[in-house]
Amino acid sequence: MVVGDASIDIDTLVVGAGPGGYVAAIRAAQLGQKVLIVDKSELGGVCLNRGCIPSKALISAAHQYESAQHADAFGITAENVKVDFKKTQEFKNGVVKKMTQGVSGLLKGNKVEVFSGEVMFINDSEARCFNEHESPRYRFKNCILATGSRPIELKPFPFGGRILSSTEALELQEIPGSLVVIGGGYIGAELGQMFSKFGTKVTIIEGMDSVLPGFDKDMTRLVAKNMAKTGIEIVANAKAESAEQTDKNVTVKYSVNGESKEITADYLLVTVGRRPNTDGDLGLDLAGVELTDRGLVKVDHQGRTSNPKIFAIGDIVAGPALAHKASYEGKVAAEAISGLPSVVDYKAIPAVVFTDPECSSVGYTEKEAKEKGFNVKAGKFPFAGNGRATSLNQPDGFIKIVANADNNVVLGAQIVGIEASNLIAELGLAVEMGATLEDISLTIHAHPTLGEIVMETAELVEGHPIHVIAR
Repeated sequence: MVVGDASIDIDTLVVGAGPGGYVAAIRAAQLGQKVLIVDKSELGGVCLNRGCIPSKALISAAHQYESAQHADAFGITAENVKVDFKKTQEFKNGVVKKMTQGVSGLLKGNKVEVFSGEVMFINDSEARCFNEHESPRYRFKNCILATGSRPIELKPFPFGGRILSSTEALELQEIPGSLVVIGGGYIGAELGQMFSKFGTKVTIIEGMDSVLPGFDKDMTRLVAKNMAKTGIEIVANAKAESAEQTDKNVTVKYSVNGESKEITADYLLVTVGRRPNTDGDLGLDLAGVELTDRGLVKVDHQGRTSNPKIFAIGDIVAGPALAHKASYEGKVAAEAISGLPSVVDYKAIPAVVFTDPECSSVGYTEKEAKEKGFNVKAGKFPFAGNGRATSLNQPDGFIKIVANADNNVVLGAQIVGIEASNLIAELGLAVEMGATLEDISLTIHAHPTLGEIVMETAELVEGHPIHVIAR
Protein backbone atom coordinates (compact mmCIF):
# COMPACT_ATOMS: atom_id res chain seq x y z
CA MET A 1 0.00 0.00 0.00
CA VAL A 2 1.08 3.55 -0.71
CA VAL A 3 0.71 6.22 1.93
CA GLY A 4 -0.41 9.58 0.55
CA ASP A 5 1.26 10.41 -2.75
CA ALA A 6 4.58 8.71 -2.12
CA SER A 7 6.24 7.04 -5.09
CA ILE A 8 6.51 3.28 -5.44
CA ASP A 9 10.05 2.22 -6.31
CA ILE A 10 10.48 -0.13 -9.29
CA ASP A 11 13.40 -1.15 -11.45
CA THR A 12 11.87 -0.81 -14.92
CA LEU A 13 8.75 0.90 -16.19
CA VAL A 14 7.60 -0.22 -19.65
CA VAL A 15 5.12 2.09 -21.37
CA GLY A 16 3.14 0.20 -24.00
CA ALA A 17 2.28 -3.52 -24.16
CA GLY A 18 2.63 -4.14 -27.90
CA PRO A 19 5.14 -6.57 -29.45
CA GLY A 20 7.96 -4.24 -28.43
CA GLY A 21 6.78 -3.46 -24.92
CA TYR A 22 5.69 -6.87 -23.69
CA VAL A 23 8.80 -8.55 -25.09
CA ALA A 24 10.98 -5.91 -23.41
CA ALA A 25 9.13 -6.44 -20.12
CA ILE A 26 9.55 -10.21 -20.22
CA ARG A 27 13.25 -9.99 -21.11
CA ALA A 28 13.86 -7.43 -18.35
CA ALA A 29 12.09 -9.66 -15.83
CA GLN A 30 14.16 -12.66 -16.94
CA LEU A 31 17.25 -10.59 -16.15
CA GLY A 32 16.08 -10.00 -12.59
CA GLN A 33 14.41 -6.61 -12.89
CA LYS A 34 11.21 -5.68 -11.06
CA VAL A 35 9.02 -4.63 -13.99
CA LEU A 36 5.76 -2.72 -14.37
CA ILE A 37 4.14 -2.57 -17.82
CA VAL A 38 1.40 -0.03 -18.56
CA ASP A 39 -1.00 0.18 -21.50
CA LYS A 40 -4.29 1.97 -21.86
CA SER A 41 -5.75 -0.63 -24.23
CA GLU A 42 -5.37 -4.35 -24.77
CA LEU A 43 -2.24 -6.39 -24.16
CA GLY A 44 -0.51 -7.08 -27.45
CA GLY A 45 -0.98 -3.56 -28.76
CA VAL A 46 -1.98 -2.72 -32.32
CA CYS A 47 -0.21 -5.78 -33.75
CA LEU A 48 -2.22 -8.41 -31.90
CA ASN A 49 -5.51 -6.52 -31.68
CA ARG A 50 -5.87 -4.20 -34.66
CA GLY A 51 -3.06 -4.98 -37.08
CA CYS A 52 -0.80 -7.93 -37.89
CA ILE A 53 -2.77 -10.78 -36.35
CA PRO A 54 -6.39 -9.87 -37.27
CA SER A 55 -5.39 -8.88 -40.80
CA LYS A 56 -3.59 -12.18 -41.38
CA ALA A 57 -6.59 -14.09 -40.03
CA LEU A 58 -8.87 -12.37 -42.56
CA ILE A 59 -6.30 -12.79 -45.35
CA SER A 60 -6.15 -16.53 -44.57
CA ALA A 61 -9.95 -16.72 -44.74
CA ALA A 62 -9.92 -14.92 -48.10
CA HIS A 63 -7.37 -17.43 -49.44
CA GLN A 64 -9.60 -20.31 -48.28
CA TYR A 65 -12.60 -18.80 -50.04
CA GLU A 66 -10.66 -18.28 -53.26
CA SER A 67 -9.24 -21.81 -53.14
CA ALA A 68 -12.71 -23.30 -52.66
CA GLN A 69 -13.93 -21.43 -55.73
CA HIS A 70 -10.98 -22.17 -57.98
CA ALA A 71 -9.74 -25.70 -57.29
CA ASP A 72 -10.68 -27.02 -60.74
CA ALA A 73 -6.99 -27.41 -61.68
CA PHE A 74 -6.88 -30.22 -59.10
CA GLY A 75 -10.06 -31.77 -60.47
CA ILE A 76 -12.07 -30.39 -57.55
CA THR A 77 -15.27 -28.46 -58.15
CA ALA A 78 -17.30 -26.90 -55.36
CA GLU A 79 -20.72 -25.41 -55.96
CA ASN A 80 -22.49 -22.61 -54.13
CA VAL A 81 -19.44 -21.56 -52.12
CA LYS A 82 -20.53 -18.80 -49.77
CA VAL A 83 -19.05 -16.54 -47.13
CA ASP A 84 -20.66 -16.00 -43.74
CA PHE A 85 -18.66 -12.90 -42.91
CA LYS A 86 -20.03 -12.78 -39.39
CA LYS A 87 -18.43 -16.18 -38.75
CA THR A 88 -15.26 -15.01 -40.48
CA GLN A 89 -15.08 -12.11 -38.05
CA GLU A 90 -15.77 -14.48 -35.16
CA PHE A 91 -12.84 -16.61 -36.30
CA LYS A 92 -10.60 -13.54 -36.46
CA ASN A 93 -11.70 -12.37 -33.01
CA GLY A 94 -11.04 -15.84 -31.62
CA VAL A 95 -7.50 -15.79 -32.95
CA VAL A 96 -6.92 -12.35 -31.41
CA LYS A 97 -8.32 -13.50 -28.05
CA LYS A 98 -6.05 -16.55 -27.95
CA MET A 99 -3.00 -14.45 -28.71
CA THR A 100 -3.74 -11.71 -26.17
CA GLN A 101 -4.53 -14.27 -23.49
CA GLY A 102 -1.19 -15.85 -24.28
CA VAL A 103 0.59 -12.53 -23.71
CA SER A 104 -1.23 -12.09 -20.42
CA GLY A 105 -0.10 -15.54 -19.30
CA LEU A 106 3.50 -14.86 -20.30
CA LEU A 107 3.62 -11.59 -18.36
CA LYS A 108 2.10 -13.23 -15.31
CA GLY A 109 4.45 -16.21 -15.58
CA ASN A 110 7.44 -13.88 -15.64
CA LYS A 111 6.09 -11.91 -12.65
CA VAL A 112 5.61 -8.69 -14.62
CA GLU A 113 3.11 -6.35 -12.94
CA VAL A 114 0.46 -5.02 -15.34
CA PHE A 115 -1.35 -1.70 -14.99
CA SER A 116 -4.25 -0.90 -17.32
CA GLY A 117 -4.18 2.84 -17.86
CA GLU A 118 -2.06 5.74 -19.06
CA VAL A 119 1.28 7.23 -18.09
CA MET A 120 2.37 10.82 -17.55
CA PHE A 121 5.95 11.65 -16.65
CA ILE A 122 6.49 13.98 -13.70
CA ASN A 123 10.25 14.34 -14.05
CA ASP A 124 13.22 12.38 -15.37
CA SER A 125 12.72 9.44 -13.03
CA GLU A 126 9.08 9.49 -11.91
CA ALA A 127 5.76 8.93 -13.63
CA ARG A 128 2.12 8.77 -12.64
CA CYS A 129 0.02 5.86 -13.91
CA PHE A 130 -3.68 6.51 -13.93
CA ASN A 131 -7.08 5.22 -14.93
CA GLU A 132 -10.57 6.05 -13.73
CA HIS A 133 -10.03 4.15 -10.49
CA GLU A 134 -6.51 4.95 -9.30
CA SER A 135 -3.41 7.03 -10.00
CA PRO A 136 -0.32 5.55 -8.35
CA ARG A 137 3.04 7.27 -8.70
CA TYR A 138 6.23 5.34 -9.52
CA ARG A 139 9.92 6.08 -9.25
CA PHE A 140 11.86 4.08 -11.81
CA LYS A 141 15.54 3.27 -12.24
CA ASN A 142 14.96 2.79 -15.96
CA CYS A 143 12.07 3.09 -18.39
CA ILE A 144 11.37 1.66 -21.85
CA LEU A 145 9.03 3.65 -24.10
CA ALA A 146 7.07 1.46 -26.51
CA THR A 147 4.00 3.56 -27.27
CA GLY A 148 3.72 2.52 -30.92
CA SER A 149 1.96 4.38 -33.69
CA ARG A 150 -1.43 5.10 -35.20
CA PRO A 151 -2.73 5.52 -38.77
CA ILE A 152 -2.00 8.90 -40.33
CA GLU A 153 -5.20 10.87 -40.79
CA LEU A 154 -5.25 13.26 -43.76
CA LYS A 155 -7.22 16.49 -43.42
CA PRO A 156 -9.24 15.94 -46.62
CA PHE A 157 -10.12 12.42 -45.44
CA PRO A 158 -11.03 12.50 -41.72
CA PHE A 159 -11.76 9.07 -40.29
CA GLY A 160 -15.40 8.42 -39.53
CA GLY A 161 -18.49 7.06 -41.21
CA ARG A 162 -17.48 5.51 -44.51
CA ILE A 163 -13.91 6.82 -44.40
CA LEU A 164 -11.90 4.11 -42.69
CA SER A 165 -8.45 3.55 -41.26
CA SER A 166 -7.09 0.00 -41.21
CA THR A 167 -8.57 -0.39 -37.71
CA GLU A 168 -12.17 0.14 -38.86
CA ALA A 169 -11.62 -1.85 -42.06
CA LEU A 170 -10.71 -4.94 -40.02
CA GLU A 171 -13.92 -4.56 -38.00
CA LEU A 172 -16.38 -4.30 -40.92
CA GLN A 173 -19.32 -6.63 -40.40
CA GLU A 174 -20.09 -6.82 -44.10
CA ILE A 175 -18.16 -7.45 -47.28
CA PRO A 176 -18.25 -4.12 -49.14
CA GLY A 177 -19.58 -4.12 -52.66
CA SER A 178 -16.89 -1.62 -53.57
CA LEU A 179 -13.88 -0.05 -51.87
CA VAL A 180 -11.44 2.71 -52.75
CA VAL A 181 -8.00 2.46 -51.13
CA ILE A 182 -5.76 5.51 -50.90
CA GLY A 183 -2.19 4.23 -50.64
CA GLY A 184 -0.80 1.10 -52.24
CA GLY A 185 1.81 0.34 -49.58
CA TYR A 186 1.83 -2.91 -47.65
CA ILE A 187 -1.36 -2.22 -45.63
CA GLY A 188 -3.38 -0.95 -48.60
CA ALA A 189 -2.16 -3.78 -50.84
CA GLU A 190 -2.84 -6.50 -48.25
CA LEU A 191 -6.31 -5.33 -47.25
CA GLY A 192 -7.29 -4.33 -50.77
CA GLN A 193 -6.39 -7.77 -52.10
CA MET A 194 -8.11 -9.48 -49.16
CA PHE A 195 -11.42 -7.71 -49.79
CA SER A 196 -11.07 -8.30 -53.52
CA LYS A 197 -10.83 -12.05 -52.95
CA PHE A 198 -14.09 -11.84 -50.99
CA GLY A 199 -15.74 -10.21 -54.04
CA THR A 200 -15.31 -6.48 -53.38
CA LYS A 201 -14.63 -4.21 -56.37
CA VAL A 202 -11.39 -2.53 -55.28
CA THR A 203 -9.66 0.54 -56.68
CA ILE A 204 -6.22 1.49 -55.34
CA ILE A 205 -5.10 5.11 -55.73
CA GLU A 206 -1.31 5.26 -55.43
CA GLY A 207 0.94 8.30 -55.70
CA MET A 208 3.94 6.35 -57.01
CA ASP A 209 4.13 4.40 -60.27
CA SER A 210 3.29 1.01 -58.71
CA VAL A 211 1.95 -0.65 -55.57
CA LEU A 212 4.45 -1.67 -52.86
CA PRO A 213 6.95 1.05 -53.86
CA GLY A 214 9.53 -0.21 -51.37
CA PHE A 215 10.05 -3.49 -53.24
CA ASP A 216 11.77 -4.30 -56.55
CA LYS A 217 9.61 -3.78 -59.63
CA ASP A 218 10.00 -7.39 -60.78
CA MET A 219 8.43 -8.46 -57.48
CA THR A 220 5.56 -5.96 -57.45
CA ARG A 221 4.79 -6.77 -61.08
CA LEU A 222 3.64 -10.26 -60.02
CA VAL A 223 1.48 -8.81 -57.24
CA ALA A 224 -0.14 -6.36 -59.67
CA LYS A 225 -0.77 -9.23 -62.08
CA ASN A 226 -2.63 -11.21 -59.42
CA MET A 227 -4.53 -8.11 -58.34
CA ALA A 228 -5.80 -7.71 -61.89
CA LYS A 229 -7.07 -11.31 -61.85
CA THR A 230 -9.53 -10.45 -59.08
CA GLY A 231 -10.52 -7.17 -60.73
CA ILE A 232 -8.47 -4.68 -58.71
CA GLU A 233 -7.83 -1.45 -60.57
CA ILE A 234 -4.57 0.29 -59.73
CA VAL A 235 -4.50 4.02 -60.46
CA ALA A 236 -0.81 4.94 -60.31
CA ASN A 237 0.84 8.38 -60.23
CA ALA A 238 -2.39 9.74 -58.78
CA LYS A 239 -3.14 12.37 -56.16
CA ALA A 240 -6.20 11.95 -53.94
CA GLU A 241 -7.74 15.35 -53.23
CA SER A 242 -11.06 15.16 -51.38
CA ALA A 243 -13.99 12.97 -50.39
CA GLU A 244 -17.69 13.47 -49.80
CA GLN A 245 -19.75 10.82 -48.05
CA THR A 246 -23.40 10.06 -47.53
CA ASP A 247 -24.98 7.38 -45.39
CA LYS A 248 -24.68 4.98 -48.35
CA ASN A 249 -21.39 5.72 -50.11
CA VAL A 250 -18.36 7.96 -50.47
CA THR A 251 -17.13 9.84 -53.55
CA VAL A 252 -13.40 10.42 -53.93
CA LYS A 253 -11.94 13.11 -56.15
CA TYR A 254 -8.41 12.61 -57.44
CA SER A 255 -6.18 13.67 -60.30
CA VAL A 256 -3.82 11.88 -62.68
CA ASN A 257 -1.39 13.97 -64.73
CA GLY A 258 -3.44 17.05 -63.95
CA GLU A 259 -6.72 15.50 -65.10
CA SER A 260 -9.47 15.53 -62.47
CA LYS A 261 -11.41 12.32 -61.87
CA GLU A 262 -13.80 10.91 -59.29
CA ILE A 263 -15.00 7.53 -58.13
CA THR A 264 -17.84 6.45 -55.84
CA ALA A 265 -17.68 3.38 -53.60
CA ASP A 266 -19.25 1.91 -50.48
CA TYR A 267 -16.20 2.74 -48.37
CA LEU A 268 -12.89 4.60 -48.54
CA LEU A 269 -9.83 3.07 -46.84
CA VAL A 270 -6.94 5.46 -46.16
CA THR A 271 -3.56 3.76 -45.66
CA VAL A 272 -0.81 6.35 -46.15
CA GLY A 273 1.44 5.43 -43.24
CA ARG A 274 1.55 5.65 -39.47
CA ARG A 275 2.33 8.42 -36.97
CA PRO A 276 4.41 7.84 -33.78
CA ASN A 277 2.51 8.08 -30.49
CA THR A 278 4.81 10.61 -28.84
CA ASP A 279 2.40 13.53 -28.62
CA GLY A 280 -0.47 13.98 -26.18
CA ASP A 281 0.00 14.07 -22.41
CA LEU A 282 2.95 11.71 -21.98
CA GLY A 283 5.10 14.54 -20.64
CA LEU A 284 8.23 13.55 -22.53
CA ASP A 285 9.53 17.11 -22.19
CA LEU A 286 9.36 16.81 -18.40
CA ALA A 287 11.26 13.54 -18.68
CA GLY A 288 14.00 15.17 -20.74
CA VAL A 289 13.34 13.04 -23.82
CA GLU A 290 14.23 14.72 -27.11
CA LEU A 291 12.25 14.22 -30.33
CA THR A 292 13.06 14.75 -33.99
CA ASP A 293 11.01 17.11 -36.15
CA ARG A 294 8.98 14.05 -37.24
CA GLY A 295 8.03 13.23 -33.65
CA LEU A 296 10.40 10.28 -33.39
CA VAL A 297 12.46 9.72 -30.25
CA LYS A 298 16.20 10.24 -30.64
CA VAL A 299 18.08 7.12 -29.49
CA ASP A 300 21.58 5.67 -29.52
CA HIS A 301 22.75 2.19 -30.60
CA GLN A 302 21.14 0.61 -27.52
CA GLY A 303 17.86 2.52 -27.68
CA ARG A 304 18.90 5.02 -24.99
CA THR A 305 17.28 8.45 -25.28
CA SER A 306 18.64 11.87 -24.26
CA ASN A 307 17.62 10.85 -20.73
CA PRO A 308 20.02 7.97 -19.97
CA LYS A 309 17.41 6.32 -17.72
CA ILE A 310 14.85 6.13 -20.54
CA PHE A 311 14.99 3.91 -23.63
CA ALA A 312 12.70 3.93 -26.68
CA ILE A 313 11.83 1.18 -29.16
CA GLY A 314 9.51 0.29 -32.03
CA ASP A 315 7.48 2.66 -34.15
CA ILE A 316 8.52 5.72 -32.14
CA VAL A 317 12.18 5.46 -33.22
CA ALA A 318 13.72 5.66 -36.67
CA GLY A 319 13.30 2.75 -39.08
CA PRO A 320 10.42 0.74 -40.52
CA ALA A 321 7.28 0.24 -38.42
CA LEU A 322 7.61 -3.52 -38.03
CA ALA A 323 6.48 -5.62 -35.07
CA HIS A 324 9.56 -7.85 -35.21
CA LYS A 325 11.82 -4.78 -35.26
CA ALA A 326 10.11 -3.56 -32.08
CA SER A 327 10.51 -6.95 -30.37
CA TYR A 328 14.19 -7.07 -31.30
CA GLU A 329 14.80 -3.54 -30.03
CA GLY A 330 12.91 -4.38 -26.83
CA LYS A 331 15.27 -7.22 -26.03
CA VAL A 332 18.30 -5.03 -26.75
CA ALA A 333 17.01 -2.26 -24.45
CA ALA A 334 16.20 -4.69 -21.62
CA GLU A 335 19.66 -6.23 -21.88
CA ALA A 336 21.36 -2.82 -22.04
CA ILE A 337 19.59 -1.83 -18.82
CA SER A 338 21.01 -4.98 -17.22
CA GLY A 339 24.52 -4.02 -18.26
CA LEU A 340 24.87 -6.42 -21.18
CA PRO A 341 26.75 -5.19 -24.30
CA SER A 342 23.72 -5.64 -26.60
CA VAL A 343 23.40 -3.18 -29.48
CA VAL A 344 20.94 -2.73 -32.34
CA ASP A 345 22.03 -4.08 -35.73
CA TYR A 346 19.42 -3.82 -38.46
CA LYS A 347 21.27 -5.60 -41.26
CA ALA A 348 19.19 -8.79 -41.00
CA ILE A 349 15.72 -7.42 -40.24
CA PRO A 350 13.32 -8.80 -42.88
CA ALA A 351 10.40 -7.03 -44.51
CA VAL A 352 7.35 -9.14 -45.37
CA VAL A 353 4.10 -8.34 -47.17
CA PHE A 354 1.20 -10.82 -47.12
CA THR A 355 -0.06 -10.04 -50.59
CA ASP A 356 -0.73 -12.71 -53.20
CA PRO A 357 1.95 -13.69 -53.98
CA GLU A 358 3.78 -12.86 -50.77
CA CYS A 359 6.86 -10.63 -50.91
CA SER A 360 9.82 -10.62 -48.54
CA SER A 361 13.27 -9.09 -48.40
CA VAL A 362 16.27 -9.09 -46.09
CA GLY A 363 19.65 -7.39 -46.22
CA TYR A 364 20.72 -5.46 -49.31
CA THR A 365 19.05 -5.42 -52.69
CA GLU A 366 21.39 -5.67 -55.68
CA LYS A 367 21.15 -1.91 -56.22
CA GLU A 368 21.83 -1.13 -52.55
CA ALA A 369 24.82 -3.47 -52.44
CA LYS A 370 26.36 -1.81 -55.47
CA GLU A 371 25.75 1.63 -53.95
CA LYS A 372 27.60 0.45 -50.83
CA GLY A 373 30.60 -0.34 -52.99
CA PHE A 374 30.43 -4.14 -53.03
CA ASN A 375 31.53 -6.18 -56.03
CA VAL A 376 28.17 -7.83 -56.54
CA LYS A 377 26.91 -11.01 -58.12
CA ALA A 378 23.26 -12.02 -58.00
CA GLY A 379 20.81 -14.45 -59.51
CA LYS A 380 17.14 -15.49 -59.51
CA PHE A 381 15.73 -19.00 -59.41
CA PRO A 382 12.06 -19.42 -60.46
CA PHE A 383 9.44 -21.18 -58.36
CA ALA A 384 8.41 -22.89 -61.60
CA GLY A 385 11.60 -24.97 -61.42
CA ASN A 386 10.60 -26.42 -58.04
CA GLY A 387 8.56 -29.62 -57.71
CA ARG A 388 6.73 -28.60 -54.55
CA ALA A 389 5.65 -25.21 -55.92
CA THR A 390 4.43 -26.87 -59.11
CA SER A 391 2.49 -29.55 -57.19
CA LEU A 392 0.82 -26.76 -55.19
CA ASN A 393 -0.13 -25.11 -58.51
CA GLN A 394 1.82 -22.04 -57.35
CA PRO A 395 4.62 -21.73 -59.92
CA ASP A 396 4.77 -17.93 -60.01
CA GLY A 397 7.63 -16.17 -58.29
CA PHE A 398 11.35 -16.38 -57.65
CA ILE A 399 14.09 -16.15 -55.05
CA LYS A 400 16.96 -13.76 -55.66
CA ILE A 401 20.21 -13.86 -53.70
CA VAL A 402 22.70 -10.99 -53.68
CA ALA A 403 26.28 -11.90 -52.77
CA ASN A 404 29.72 -10.36 -52.53
CA ALA A 405 31.60 -11.58 -55.61
CA ASP A 406 34.94 -11.32 -53.80
CA ASN A 407 34.14 -13.88 -51.08
CA ASN A 408 30.63 -15.25 -51.83
CA VAL A 409 29.22 -13.85 -48.56
CA VAL A 410 25.43 -13.43 -48.78
CA LEU A 411 24.50 -9.74 -48.62
CA GLY A 412 20.75 -9.94 -49.09
CA ALA A 413 17.80 -11.71 -50.67
CA GLN A 414 14.38 -11.02 -52.09
CA ILE A 415 11.51 -13.47 -52.50
CA VAL A 416 8.16 -13.25 -54.24
CA GLY A 417 5.96 -16.34 -54.26
CA ILE A 418 4.04 -18.73 -52.07
CA GLU A 419 5.37 -18.86 -48.47
CA ALA A 420 7.86 -16.04 -49.09
CA SER A 421 7.17 -14.90 -45.52
CA ASN A 422 8.54 -18.18 -44.15
CA LEU A 423 11.29 -18.82 -46.70
CA ILE A 424 13.03 -15.51 -45.90
CA ALA A 425 14.06 -16.80 -42.45
CA GLU A 426 16.85 -19.03 -43.77
CA LEU A 427 18.26 -16.16 -45.80
CA GLY A 428 17.96 -13.81 -42.84
CA LEU A 429 20.09 -16.25 -40.86
CA ALA A 430 22.58 -16.33 -43.72
CA VAL A 431 22.90 -12.54 -43.69
CA GLU A 432 23.14 -12.43 -39.88
CA MET A 433 25.90 -15.04 -39.62
CA GLY A 434 27.83 -13.91 -42.70
CA ALA A 435 27.18 -17.20 -44.47
CA THR A 436 28.49 -17.85 -47.95
CA LEU A 437 26.72 -19.21 -51.01
CA GLU A 438 28.54 -22.50 -50.38
CA ASP A 439 27.14 -22.70 -46.84
CA ILE A 440 23.65 -22.68 -48.33
CA SER A 441 24.26 -24.87 -51.38
CA LEU A 442 26.12 -27.52 -49.37
CA THR A 443 23.28 -27.75 -46.85
CA ILE A 444 21.05 -30.66 -47.86
CA HIS A 445 17.47 -29.45 -48.21
CA ALA A 446 14.60 -31.93 -47.97
CA HIS A 447 12.80 -32.89 -51.17
CA PRO A 448 10.23 -31.96 -52.31
CA THR A 449 10.04 -28.66 -50.43
CA LEU A 450 9.90 -24.98 -51.20
CA GLY A 451 13.08 -24.58 -49.17
CA GLU A 452 14.99 -26.25 -51.98
CA ILE A 453 14.58 -23.04 -53.97
CA VAL A 454 16.94 -21.31 -51.52
CA MET A 455 19.60 -23.95 -52.20
CA GLU A 456 18.98 -23.85 -55.95
CA THR A 457 19.32 -20.06 -55.98
CA ALA A 458 22.65 -20.24 -54.18
CA GLU A 459 23.88 -22.80 -56.74
CA LEU A 460 22.66 -20.54 -59.53
CA VAL A 461 24.59 -17.55 -58.22
CA GLU A 462 27.67 -19.78 -57.82
CA GLY A 463 27.32 -20.68 -61.50
CA HIS A 464 26.32 -24.35 -61.38
CA PRO A 465 22.50 -24.59 -61.18
CA ILE A 466 20.91 -28.00 -61.61
CA HIS A 467 17.29 -27.31 -62.44
CA VAL A 468 17.67 -24.33 -64.78
CA ILE A 469 20.05 -23.81 -67.67
CA ALA A 470 23.07 -21.70 -66.72
CA ARG A 471 23.40 -18.53 -68.77
